[in-house]
Amino acid sequence: MLCAGIVGLPNVGKSTLFNALTQSRKALAANYRFCTIEPNQGVVTVPDERLEVLAKISKTQKIIPSVFEFVDIAGLVKGASQGEGLGNQFLGHIREVDAIVQVVRCFENSDIEHVMDTVDPIRDIEVVNTELILADIDSVQKRRLRQQKVAKGGDKKAQAEIALIDRLEVHLNEGKHAYSLEMAPDEAALMKGLFLLTAKPTLFACNVSEEDLGNPDKNPWVQKVREYAAQHLGCGVVVVSAEIESELMTLPPEERAEYLEGLGVKDGADAGAGTLIKAAYKLLGLRSYLTTGEKETRAWTIRAGDKAPVAAGVIHSDFEKSFISAETTAYDDLMACGSFARCRELGKTRTEGKDYVVQDGDIMDFKTFL
Repeated sequence: MLCAGIVGLPNVGKSTLFNALTQSRKALAANYRFCTIEPNQGVVTVPDERLEVLAKISKTQKIIPSVFEFVDIAGLVKGASQGEGLGNQFLGHIREVDAIVQVVRCFENSDIEHVMDTVDPIRDIEVVNTELILADIDSVQKRRLRQQKVAKGGDKKAQAEIALIDRLEVHLNEGKHAYSLEMAPDEAALMKGLFLLTAKPTLFACNVSEEDLGNPDKNPWVQKVREYAAQHLGCGVVVVSAEIESELMTLPPEERAEYLEGLGVKDGADAGAGTLIKAAYKLLGLRSYLTTGEKETRAWTIRAGDKAPVAAGVIHSDFEKSFISAETTAYDDLMACGSFARCRELGKTRTEGKDYVVQDGDIMDFKTFL
């Protein structure tokens, strides 16, 4: 199962947010540095309003959403790449995840200590990013030394890797993340084997106060993070309040949207944690296709770009081997037509073959030799 790691400086709300996302109390959330040492892991369900609609159409009570994993990683500090604050251990935990959700503090609260004494999310982002980049520079330099002997022996793969490392080191020393380096497909394949921290897709989560959740655009720190992310990293930003999400955990589902609406948050069911979970799911390169029937309505997790036989294999490995075709209806087409029968009448339900690339929200029924 792919996982997204929650990272950031100490006391920015990582553990509180992790508990809210996973609907658990696994992570100790306390007002002191390094209250988290070992990473906490938890499975989250991906909110998908399409499932309830399909369940009503199919008259089924059983709904099974997509899931993936979040990991709460201890806070990094300046000098982590040199071992400060158990930095080497924590950087190793980041290396094991597939994507990074960097939580940045965008609220003032004198009762919650800030590791650098003042609130400045851009400075905090640069502290974390600098440590990741420094760790990667150290990693590629060591890798080069190991590969040089092999390359001198005429190994073409080692020679190609050293050429990539030379370009990467220059790129990293310019303060840029590895994933922003332009690469040919063969270089991208080599990069995966380097296991670099800055090669992981990244998303920023702005942790705001209760007062700002209803209108985050008024928070100047949120605006600065959005501008920084767009200009320097080209990645997404989600606004969330870890404090509010923690409170929502204590409420029954039917009361949560009402509570958020009272704070001025529109579309409460899809705000905060739900938005972050969806964004992290896409960040991991994951998509969902749907099945529905009398027994259950379910979202199945695939990778973006997967073809129909691979999608069928998610249900059962034998389905991929014995794949014939897939009866496919786009969710939006179903909503426009009103029923599966009408979709068939209008030609919106298609028979797709082995080369079809499955799209998020496709409703599928597979035909196999089994």
